[in-house]
Amino acid sequence: MKASAGRAVTRRKAWVWIGRIALAAAVIGGWQWFTEAGWVDKFFFGQPTEIWNSLVNLFTVGTAFGTIWENLWITVQEALLGFLLGTFTGVILGILLGSNRYLSDVVGPYIRIVNSIPRIVLGSIFIVAFGLGMGPKVLLAAVLVFFVVFFNAFQGVREVDQNLISNVRVLGASPFQVALHVTIPSAMTWIIASLHTAFGFAIIGALVAEVLGAQHGIGLIISQAQGTFDPNTVFACMVIIAVITLGAEYLISLLEHSLLKWRPPSRSEAQAI
Repeated sequence: MKASAGRAVTRRKAWVWIGRIALAAAVIGGWQWFTEAGWVDKFFFGQPTEIWNSLVNLFTVGTAFGTIWENLWITVQEALLGFLLGTFTGVILGILLGSNRYLSDVVGPYIRIVNSIPRIVLGSIFIVAFGLGMGPKVLLAAVLVFFVVFFNAFQGVREVDQNLISNVRVLGASPFQVALHVTIPSAMTWIIASLHTAFGFAIIGALVAEVLGAQHGIGLIISQAQGTFDPNTVFACMVIIAVITLGAEYLISLLEHSLLKWRPPSRSEAQAI
């Protein structure tokens, strides 16, 4: 029975990968075909073969702002620092406000006001206030990450079983012990789920801030390519960022499985590849 189930899972994985490869081949092949036939103007939308040439050029020749590795490392640093800062503050404030209704009522409206401000405006303010260094990029990435993590942590705390909290308090647990042993573990599913989206927002924040003003970074390369009407380099940079983001997603998935071993797998997770 187990052997049959194992073969079924293996077949499903194989068919999923076949479907993924076929979809990618259809999109890239159709894109190349349409541009070759002139149905899509490659001057504006690029072409897969030219995007590949741009990728090779970036990694062999480099850019006007240094090697691609130097610029990529700067962008990754900005995104990673923003991700850590935004996650830390989002978790702390989310748990604090989710556990204390008075604080939530006082601070909540101000958080919603800040959340309503367009991010590009915040990026411009940070650039003006702190210059073209790494600081504004980290701050904008942190802001984008903060709201994703905060609202998930806040809702996760609100979803904790109040009967369980009451029983723990009856047994003599302090507020800190309740938070450490009940509230935070119960909300962890919500918090970890938010991290999958949060890192993507950290990358977006770093790139947007670099486009607004920077001396190095992938966003600066994209901005220069945009100014010279070079869509192939823009798409090449997007491919690089996509690879970095997928790698981060894989690491976050490993963290999720490590921290949430106690949780029984859901139906979707049981069927996941």
